[in-house]
Amino acid sequence: MRRLSVHGVFAVAAAVCAGVLLWQGLHWRQVVALNEAVAAAARPPAEKDAEKKDAPASRDAPREVRLARAIALAQAGAHDAAFKSYSGLIQPGALDAIGRQAQFNLGNMYLRQALAASPGGATAAPSAESAPLIELAKQRYRDLLRADPGDWDARYNLERALRLAPEEQEAYVEDPNVPVERRRVQLRGMDPGDLP
Repeated sequence: MRRLSVHGVFAVAAAVCAGVLLWQGLHWRQVVALNEAVAAAARPPAEKDAEKKDAPASRDAPREVRLARAIALAQAGAHDAAFKSYSGLIQPGALDAIGRQAQFNLGNMYLRQALAASPGGATAAPSAESAPLIELAKQRYRDLLRADPGDWDARYNLERALRLAPEEQEAYVEDPNVPVERRRVQLRGMDPGDLP
């Protein structure tokens, strides 16, 4: 009887191990397929087939693949297509990890475009073309920091953008016509009223 119970425990342990191994094998296949899709999407558009060259990543593709495709488009200089891909990944309300990465990369893309459009690079004052791009980058970094205040990369890049185009703060100026103190004065023959 004792030998039968030991064999039963061994059989249950072997079945559990086989189930875990099967689950990990299926998970591994999914990860390999996802990695292949990301690698295919990350290739520059010039290396892809002519029919797939201008086609954006489909909406049913995993978000990781669409992010890799947007990064490849931005690196290839197709900024409009990259903007559309990044914007499709950013979900209003709550940003997940992929949405935060898309927001950060979109801000970086705007900042790189601004630096390329500026005649003196990072040391010169922003030109008429680069100033709006810097403002868009600052807004993306601020949105990202609202969602995740501990994101030091976004803080650093926001600081760089602020150094390129500092924001002017209006000095608080008191209106000289605003009365500082009021006194109730009554004159003979006049209605009572407030005078400054």
